[in-house]
Order: sequence, then C-alpha cells, then structure tokens
Amino acid sequence: MWETRDGRGRGRRRGGRLGRPFGRFRAAYGTSALGTWLAFGAFPLIAVQVLHAGPAEVAALSSAGAAVGAAVAVPLGPWVEFRRKRPVLIATDLVRCAALLTVPAAFALGALTFLQLLLVSVVVAAADITFRAASGAYLKALLPAGHLLEANARLESTAWTTTIAGPPLGGLAIGLLGPVATVVADAVSHLLSALALRTTRGQEPAPGRRESRRPRAGDLLDGWRCVLADPGLRPLFFNTALFNGLVMAASPLLAVLMLGPLGFEPWQYGLAFAAPSVGGLLGSRLARPLATRYGQHRVLAVSGSLRAVWSVGLAFVGPGTGGLLLVIGVEFGLILCCGVFNPVCATYRLERTPSDHVTRTLSAWSVTTKAAAALLTAAWGVLGSLLGPRTAIALAGLLLLATPLLLPRRTAAPPAEPEPAPTRT
Repeated sequence: MWETRDGRGRGRRRGGRLGRPFGRFRAAYGTSALGTWLAFGAFPLIAVQVLHAGPAEVAALSSAGAAVGAAVAVPLGPWVEFRRKRPVLIATDLVRCAALLTVPAAFALGALTFLQLLLVSVVVAAADITFRAASGAYLKALLPAGHLLEANARLESTAWTTTIAGPPLGGLAIGLLGPVATVVADAVSHLLSALALRTTRGQEPAPGRRESRRPRAGDLLDGWRCVLADPGLRPLFFNTALFNGLVMAASPLLAVLMLGPLGFEPWQYGLAFAAPSVGGLLGSRLARPLATRYGQHRVLAVSGSLRAVWSVGLAFVGPGTGGLLLVIGVEFGLILCCGVFNPVCATYRLERTPSDHVTRTLSAWSVTTKAAAALLTAAWGVLGSLLGPRTAIALAGLLLLATPLLLPRRTAAPPAEPEPAPTRT
C-alpha cells in the first residue's frame, strides 16, 4: 500500500492521489452519513405516530437528547486523545448501530417507550461527537498536511451528496415501511461504516502518552484551552458557534412561517431546503481550486463573510411561487458559501492544532457549537413568540451580518511539530 517515503516520513500512496486508506475512510464516512439522512426525522415521527407524544415531548427529544449527548461526550475527548483513533472510530460506529437496533427490537416486542428513544438519542449524539473528533485526528495522522484541504473538500462533497439523496429516499421508505425501517437502515449504515474502517490499513502514529497517568478534572478543559490560546483558532471558534447557532435558531421559525401563515405545502417546504443543497456540492468542489489560486486565508475570509449576508433575505419571504423561489435562492447562496468555507475551515483548524490535542480540540468545538445552537434556538423561540417569526428571523439575519468581524485576521503559520514515525495498524 505504501511505495516510497517522502521527507516527512509518510508514504506515497497507491490507488489515487490520497490513497486507498483515505478512499475507504471516505466510503465509511459517506455510508454512515447516508444512513443518518435516511433516518432524518425518524425519532420525532416514531414519538408522534407510535408513542402518541405531544409537542413538549417531541421538543425534548430533539433538544435534550442532543444537549445531554454533548455533555456526555465532554470526558470522552481526553480519553480518546491518547488512544489510536481507528479502533475508536470503529467502536463508535458499533455503539451507534447497537443503540439504534434496540428501537426496532423494542417496537417488534411492543415494549418501546419514550424514555428509550431519549436514551438512544443521547448515546447516538455522544457517539457522533466522539466520531467526528476522532476522525479529524485520524485524518491528520493519515495524510500529509499538503493533502488535508483536498481530503476535507472531498468529505464535504460526500456530505452534501448524502444530504441531497438521503431525505427523499428516507421519506419514500417512511411512506412505504414506516419510520422504524429507516432506523434499521441507519443502524446498518453504521455497521457497514465499521466494516469499511476495519479494512483501512493506513499508517497511524502511536498516540502520545499522558504526562500523568491519573486523569484530572482539569483535563476536560484542555480542548477549550487549546482553542482559546491560539490567535487564529479563537476568533474562528466564536465565529463558527455564533454563525451556526443563529442559522439553526431561525430554521424552526421559518418552518412555522412557511407552513403556517404563508400556506406552503410540506413538499414545497422540503424542496426549498433539498434543492439548494446542490450549492454545497458545488462549493466543496470549488474550495481547493480557490484556495490554491487565492490562498487559504483569503478564501476563508471571503467565503466566511459572504455566507453571512444571505439569511436576512428570509425575512422577506412571501406566499406562492415567488416566495418559494426566494427561499431556494437564499438557501442556495448560503449553502454555496458554506460549501467553500467548511473544508477550508476544517483544514485551517487541523493545521493550527497540535497533533496531541486534535481530538480534545475538535470535541470541545463540537460540544460548544451544539450547545450554542440549542441555547440560541430556545432564545429565538421565545423571541418568535413575542415579536412574531418574521421579526425574529430578521433579527437573526442582522446579527449574522456581524459574524465576519470574528473571522481570524492574518496570522503566522503554525510552528512545525515533529511527527512520530508511523506504524502499521
């Protein structure tokens, strides 16, 4: 699998520019993501259709499950940091598979409860965060720094492809077989992902050792310390948390506005957010050529600024075809800019994070963005009740216009760090 060594001690790859190990890692990532999108919205549907849950219970399932899962994931970051990442990735896939399979099993036995759905959502949320954090560290170990942007762009392209294909296929499966069938599909996708990762035989350096064998409570904050100490990561961290939180906060209000006073049909609402996902696919394809031509920092700044200007337009949506086209156009522009920004941001973050802090940093990043999204969504729900959904959407859009001020200024390149000699895993 490895032909020759370059100056950094990594092999030149057979089977393509990024090599077979990355190709299998990407296949695992795509399979898992497709299963997640196939089952998108399945738990709320099961809660409503099978367990006859009310609005408060459905809201708790969506928000509390993610919030508690994020809290559970906090201590996992330091634990994963000092272990090989591929076994962790496989383990989190198997945990998600096992947790999800309890739902159809309990349904078949007539023993499914709301508490079980909530516990499964917590386990899956914690495993998702851990998987994402470990995958970033594994990617940095698997590839030389010069290939990280291309790898992240390909993963972003895969993510948007599954976003386009997953929900329509999942909706069809739910219509034919019910929501529990899509949970089975999601569980199987994680099993297939684990099998694909099992065949990924890339060279992963041995993880660093703890300075102290006994973990301390302060270790839980190491990821946040690493982010806040870096002059490039610190503003990007706050930018990402605020941007994602405000976009997420406006989404339920837009659903209320479109499906309520404006009279859009559910299929029109779905189309308004599925069709623009093509912009993410296009943006991910443009990210690497743009960064090569104009430089990573300039692309990060321009795409990060442009993605902030679109959402305010959603406050002006009206009824009928014109309103639908406005939403599609705004979402396409927003997603196109995000498709360019996300892989460049992911690469910048990996390059500036020391190799022995990647998992903790990415875990802290994910936990913070999820917590910010939950908090802002709750706050905008109150604002929507007091001011009306259109005014609250406009306020979120106006605040988004200020987020480019939090983008990192030009900073010095991160210091070179010695890399341990890779070993076969």
